[in-house]
Amino acid sequence: MSTWPQCAMLYDGSFAGFLTCVGESFRVKEYPFYFLPPGVEQISLYPIREIPTDQALAKEVYHALETQVSATFRRLMTYSFLTCLPQRERNMFDLIYLAFHRAIPQDLTDDRILVLTRAIQHLTHEAHQFKGFLRFADYGGVLVGQITPKNRVLPLLRPHFCQRLAGEAFLIHDKAHREGLFYADHKWKIRPIDHLDLDQPDQAERQCQALWRSFYHTVAIPARENPKLRRSNLPKRFWADMTEFQGEAVSMV
Repeated sequence: MSTWPQCAMLYDGSFAGFLTCVGESFRVKEYPFYFLPPGVEQISLYPIREIPTDQALAKEVYHALETQVSATFRRLMTYSFLTCLPQRERNMFDLIYLAFHRAIPQDLTDDRILVLTRAIQHLTHEAHQFKGFLRFADYGGVLVGQITPKNRVLPLLRPHFCQRLAGEAFLIHDKAHREGLFYADHKWKIRPIDHLDLDQPDQAERQCQALWRSFYHTVAIPARENPKLRRSNLPKRFWADMTEFQGEAVSMV
């Protein structure tokens, strides 16, 4: 158990911001009990320190995760930050503190490691699902797809769709985390999107969507309908963003 005095750290919610908190914590030898990203209200009995993001310090800590621990450990931390695990930053920092003090558990079933690996499994499984469930619509030559994931899956979706749609311009909008993956001319970036207003698709796109819905219902075999199995293979939380369920998600139980 650390003997460092405890505090709460207020940061900008980015991975670089978290790494800055880690570096600052080790510099001043304070143990963050809470990490407070923007928009999160938390009553704290500990002093709150606002930590501005320092890109140079963040890169130094990111490099140290590999050089002082291992490349596998750095990947574990990078993926953990993308998960929807409650208080993920605290879980991550606890393990980083142990790792930098050469006390990291070697047993992969240790609760401190297991909680993160399970969260990452949930993240990667959700990203894999979106590779099949994501639907695009054509808006003036730009393909736009909208998703509402639990985890921040855009970094995991990027390699798949940038390769699959290499000759296209597209946007994948993560409505839950208010960010988007932009791709055009073989270049990509992930940027915040506070709000996205889309015009109605043109007639050709609407006809294409109607054909897809018609095909989906035509190939169905009513005698073999199994709602429970369908919800198992295609959870209802995905339906609202899928073309074939537009306007019908409520009734198709």
